[in-house]
Amino acid sequence: MGRADRTAEGRRQRVLPAVLGAVAVIAVAVAVVVALRGRDGRGESTGPGTYRGPLAPASRTPDGATVMSRTGVTRPVLEIFEDFQCPVCRAVEHIVGPTVERLAAEGRVKVVYWPFQLFRGPGGEPLASNSRRAANAALCAPADRWPAYRDTLFAHQPEEGVAGFEPARLVAWGRQAGITGAGFASCVAKMRKAAQVDAMTRYATRTRAVDAAPAVFLDGRPLDLESQLLDAAAFERAVLSAGRG
Repeated sequence: MGRADRTAEGRRQRVLPAVLGAVAVIAVAVAVVVALRGRDGRGESTGPGTYRGPLAPASRTPDGATVMSRTGVTRPVLEIFEDFQCPVCRAVEHIVGPTVERLAAEGRVKVVYWPFQLFRGPGGEPLASNSRRAANAALCAPADRWPAYRDTLFAHQPEEGVAGFEPARLVAWGRQAGITGAGFASCVAKMRKAAQVDAMTRYATRTRAVDAAPAVFLDGRPLDLESQLLDAAAFERAVLSAGRG
């Protein structure tokens, strides 16, 4: 075997495990999504896991992020970049979402939610439009209604390839989540938060180099999808360990 052949073979040996690892992670996430959808006899989405205890106060930052934390809690900081059209985001929310809310309510973590538009471009329809409308509606929701509305968006996530998140339904789901007043309906119908969606998407993809969703950072360090975000116990251990650091 010549030097060029040995070099090529070495590259293949280094790349193949990484590719197989990525495929395995995607397969695990897809299996979770399929299981969630299969729980309903009609194949419809059944929504994320539910935390039924008290919630930490939620507030909205000027750039559109939603912060959930008890007063005085500054770290550890858990940042969640998500797209409501993303099936893996929904799977992760089902598995660790209740733990996130509980730990925030207990004062063990400060949570920052960054909704953004993962699916973009004319070749990505209807995913791109679904993603954009949902992100806009989420930013239209008042901060105190954010947890309930966020759950509702994931619960009604359209199947891939199917147009969804229609304005009328986004408004109706807002009413179900306790959002009242004409301001929300107008904000949704007229896409009043579109510029903020674009700004948050640029922040996610350019400043934070997010190229997939969900992207979850704990004190600035990314959490692993398979070993932490699809395992509620491992996720909680990571957060509690960061809090002790």
